[in-house]
Amino acid sequence: MRRAASQYVFPQMRSHAGWHAHAAVRVGMYGAGGRNMPRQRRPGHATRIAGAILLALLTAAPAWGADAKKSEYRGWDSLRLANSLVEVQVVPVLGGRVIQFKLGDFEFLWVNPQLAGKPPSPTGLAPDGGWLNYGGDKLWPAPQGWGGGNQWPGPPDAVLDGGPYAGRIVVEKAYDMHTVRLDSPEDKRSGVQFTRWIRVYSGSRAAANVTFDTRMTNIDTKPRRWGIWQVTQVGAVNRSGGAGYNKEVRCWSPVNPASIYPRGYNVLYGAADNPSFSVDPATKMFSANYQRIVGKVGLDNSAGWVAVTDGAAGYVFVERFEHFPDKKYPDQASAEFWLNGAGKIVTGDKTVDIKDDPVETPPYVESEILSPFAELKPGESYTFHLGWFAARIGGNYPILDCTAFGVTCEPFTAKAADGRLRLAGRFGVFYIAHAALVALDADGKDLETIDLKLSVSPLEPLVLAKDEPLPAKAAAVRLVLLDSAGKEIGELARTQIAK
Repeated sequence: MRRAASQYVFPQMRSHAGWHAHAAVRVGMYGAGGRNMPRQRRPGHATRIAGAILLALLTAAPAWGADAKKSEYRGWDSLRLANSLVEVQVVPVLGGRVIQFKLGDFEFLWVNPQLAGKPPSPTGLAPDGGWLNYGGDKLWPAPQGWGGGNQWPGPPDAVLDGGPYAGRIVVEKAYDMHTVRLDSPEDKRSGVQFTRWIRVYSGSRAAANVTFDTRMTNIDTKPRRWGIWQVTQVGAVNRSGGAGYNKEVRCWSPVNPASIYPRGYNVLYGAADNPSFSVDPATKMFSANYQRIVGKVGLDNSAGWVAVTDGAAGYVFVERFEHFPDKKYPDQASAEFWLNGAGKIVTGDKTVDIKDDPVETPPYVESEILSPFAELKPGESYTFHLGWFAARIGGNYPILDCTAFGVTCEPFTAKAADGRLRLAGRFGVFYIAHAALVALDADGKDLETIDLKLSVSPLEPLVLAKDEPLPAKAAAVRLVLLDSAGKEIGELARTQIAK
């Protein structure tokens, strides 16, 4: 949800009214750098890497280079993390915000053009006490609300959202990491302090991936109970430069098969029948199509991933996280989406009418991930982990599935005919790698590896439309990514062979 209406000189600040057990850090669930990455199957036969040129590209130092340094973004002093694929710009004084995330030259996050480059407010608030919505990504405690000390009434919030964070670059050479650490001010009202480690990887683990570890510490003298709430604003602007908004921005989440919600999602704000929200009955995938209609949904997502696609540009932004089925969550949701648009919302006992104005109500969506509640005694801490991923998918395609190695946009199929396999599918991948097929027998055991002679990159979609020899006794196939030595990085998809 949002904050109280503001009359600040930047009028788009009025667009919302009142916003919105220690977790083991298992990085391997989320991508590059995981110490506990699921054990990968090695190809049953030696895999041929397609040519010395590909091998040189995959192993060349520039392909894996990464750095962390002081920088500048749109007039703000920043800390920049980057490898050859992605770039992250962090502005500590703006409430510890990650102000931008890029894959190649493509920027995913919305940045408020009315505030770009302006110095932070000394109070953390607008002159009238309203919210300074800079954009980007930020941390809040959850749940939001105005009913007492166990609810966070921001934004606006002068400390955790608007206060300056201490930021520094941390050297972690032993793990091929480049890291920025952020420490929030101590917030007396909520009784917590956030510490955030943001990491980009280099070396053999480089990918279109950024990881976040957030520690919430009880700095109070009494027990506290909060969830960690990471809020990411993804742009829905018209990138062609014309008026209007991007009608091909969509949010995606698998529906929990055991959802507590009859429709698989819960409308938190806006009209219950908002046409932006739907569930595909065949795939059981929830989607929110940005139509400039205000609304927010919560999902008891058990799959551990959500995505936002920009179909006009052909890119996908993914967040992967761990779901804890036995824990209680703020709003009874592990993931939420806010669509910034026109309409009416109810906040407490007030009805707020949001105007259809591109300045007052800028075009963006929010992808919001929540941790379970943490019951913290004085001095105790709780840590929550999530990862960002990105890929080019090449058009306005749905997201049907997601692993730590890529997304599926069109189903992976393998049809047998005349001793050959006809392969099809469309994918976005998170690694620079080499694609191969692993044939499986009826018991699911690896038979042999087929070199598809395809180099893949997050900067281009992987489109399968080719024939390969049909291995004897093959009943199914796995589509996998291999590194330059022919070792398996991970699995994109698998399917049974249709006869």
